[in-house]
Amino acid sequence: MLVVLAAGVLHAIWNAIAKQLTDQLIAFALIGVAATAIGGGVLIFTGLPYKTAIPFACGSAVLHIAYEAGLMSSYKLGAFNQTYPIARGTSPLVVAVGAYVFANERLPFLATCGIVILATGIVILALSSGKLNRADRPAVIAAVLTGLAIASYTLVDGLGVRHSHHDPYAYGALLFMLQGPVFPLVALKRRTRRQWGPPPSVIKGLLAGAISLVAYGAVLWAQTKAPLAEVAALRETSVISAALIGTFVFKERFGRKRVTAAVLVATGIILIAV
Repeated sequence: MLVVLAAGVLHAIWNAIAKQLTDQLIAFALIGVAATAIGGGVLIFTGLPYKTAIPFACGSAVLHIAYEAGLMSSYKLGAFNQTYPIARGTSPLVVAVGAYVFANERLPFLATCGIVILATGIVILALSSGKLNRADRPAVIAAVLTGLAIASYTLVDGLGVRHSHHDPYAYGALLFMLQGPVFPLVALKRRTRRQWGPPPSVIKGLLAGAISLVAYGAVLWAQTKAPLAEVAALRETSVISAALIGTFVFKERFGRKRVTAAVLVATGIILIAV
């Protein structure tokens, strides 16, 4: 539980770094460079995962690329405090249903209640500024589609890492190396060398990539130790970190509704952990 909670904080941090960079394509390209380099380096030492896990890693790489494309669109269209919670909040209940259907996982009653309360808190946090207007709809749609991609790759990776004989390191390294090169190649074609930005921005993007790998590597490890739905739900507590980052870094409002939502999220965590 502690590892997944820490992973959630790291996840919010790398997303905030990506949001801060002006050119989102360059941001995710730099993250991809880090993923390719680190994934390839780790794979040299671990070797490929067990053969039955490789199709899962390939499928997950496609879903991760779709997720990053959706996240990129969300950050272009909407505020961090709005799009991030919606994207993350769509996932837990979808994962719970998917884990029940595909992984034959039966959650205790309190854990099920915790997932529902947690998802409710995340939705309230996302809609805390009031009703959605027409201008917000494109960002919300992109965020929801991103959330569905999150749920999909979470399920695929949860099954894949178990097919790898519970070896999250080889599985994760292969996944990162497969998904990493896509956006760097796209950026090389669409951006000039000068558009990649000054060295500080490049360092920030590479740092975000390294943090994202540590965060998701921790999640893969946790999926070998705990039910998929519980891991997915606990990871989404990153919205609390995102709300704080939105308030103090992006100067976004943190009102009464967001405080209430944070309490619901904390309550969900307690029920899941019981």
